Amino acid sequence: MRTAAVLLIALACTAAAAATPQRTKVAVRSTSLGSVLVDARGHTLYFFDSGRCTGACLATWPAFVTSAKPVAGAGIPAAKLGTVKLANGKLQVTFAGHPLHFFGGDAAAGDVNGASVPQWWALSATGAKLHAAAAPAPAPTTTVPYDPGGNGY
Repeated sequence: MRTAAVLLIALACTAAAAATPQRTKVAVRSTSLGSVLVDARGHTLYFFDSGRCTGACLATWPAFVTSAKPVAGAGIPAAKLGTVKLANGKLQVTFAGHPLHFFGGDAAAGDVNGASVPQWWALSATGAKLHAAAAPAPAPTTTVPYDPGGNGY
């Protein structure tokens, strides 16, 4: 009898947990760009500066989706978090109206590889757009004509 009661309580808790919507957390993490928005695992979040990322774009830049209102971590203004409904019916997390994405080229928490891609930005908790500096251009080479006789030309 006691085992049956414990089993019923466990089943009730499992059903309640399954009915509870998943709440997605947005946090801040220190990276080589400074403090950026990340998910609960510490993976950098990005936004596309030139419209919406749809179709094939989502293969490289997966949408940051949730099943409920996102939760603001420490230092995140909750009023800036929201959602937008995608064509497939899922909710994509937004920050200050910007739909958030992951970058397929980020392998680990704290990576900011997507910030070096044109038109893609990481965001600070204040909404500042953060982009990785482009690699410096090679120094120009100066060609000096060969003057075997030392004639000064």
